[in-house]
Amino acid sequence: MNAPPQFPWARQSAGFAPPRRPNSVRRTTSIDSRWPEGYGQPWEMTGRARDLLTTEAGEAVELARAGFVITASPRREILAIDTSPAHPRAGELVGVRAGGASREALKAIMGDIRGTPLFQLLDDFAGASLVAGWIWSEWLDDWRAAAQKSGLQSTAGRGGNMENICTGFATGASSLAADGRPDQQTQSRTEVGPLENPDDPLGWHELPAQSGQQMRRARRIDLYRNGDLLRVDVGFQDSGSNPRGTRTAIHEYRVYGEIDAASMTMVSLQALPLILPFRECPGASVKVGRLVGLPLADFRDAVLATLPGTLGCTHLNDVLRALADVPTLVAHLD
Repeated sequence: MNAPPQFPWARQSAGFAPPRRPNSVRRTTSIDSRWPEGYGQPWEMTGRARDLLTTEAGEAVELARAGFVITASPRREILAIDTSPAHPRAGELVGVRAGGASREALKAIMGDIRGTPLFQLLDDFAGASLVAGWIWSEWLDDWRAAAQKSGLQSTAGRGGNMENICTGFATGASSLAADGRPDQQTQSRTEVGPLENPDDPLGWHELPAQSGQQMRRARRIDLYRNGDLLRVDVGFQDSGSNPRGTRTAIHEYRVYGEIDAASMTMVSLQALPLILPFRECPGASVKVGRLVGLPLADFRDAVLATLPGTLGCTHLNDVLRALADVPTLVAHLD
């Protein structure tokens, strides 16, 4: 089989979030991870989310706010959960493992709150918990060896074997070691600054300062009207604090889309790979056009069906799946 194509390194952050536009809705979410008892022990994940309307006059109107605190096991199982706003069935997620299982359980147990910031946060538990442990590679010389020494088994891919899991790990990729695991020696990472724009202090919900071994998945969705179309501008970043007192990112994307307001279908879609770990990874962005013509409401399932395996990127798919909430957000514009 031919080796997958390689691209120039994606190592340039977009920096601050753009200032909010008049007559727009912005959803911001973040999931912070920290390990109070050290590496290889259960860890705490704190989710925060907010929906904000910006009026024609530039006034900020908070529409909704949500959050969670989850204690996750090293195998990414939910050991404890507390949500805000409270949900009567949230406790039924205890014992569920992150990934397809957690997403299916979420739909079955809390499907009544689809479209809300809380549902978005809980849906993102799967992806955020998958990448969270990466921040330890900034602090330990050989974090994989440390994991094996402590008896931890990778929960990514097939027991740590990532071959053909996504575009970046297609057979023959430079990202793969001989055993099918990610090759740390070829992995790239990029130092980044804050996401909060000093010219728009209300542009994000509160993002607490981080230090030590802490990771953050942050997401922004801006939605506004342009004639008969809706436009969406999305920012996404996986980053964490490093020993140098700054932040390091492993993933960052910007996504731009146009949506037919009448049918709520995707008219055009562009994904910009800004920070990615391997030279094969940007190839996933080329394929997002396959989603054009699909209804936004179906994106949580349609993205995974349209861009499975080596056609997609696990983390870009997470970015795209969140667009399923656009029909809910646009109601606030009206």
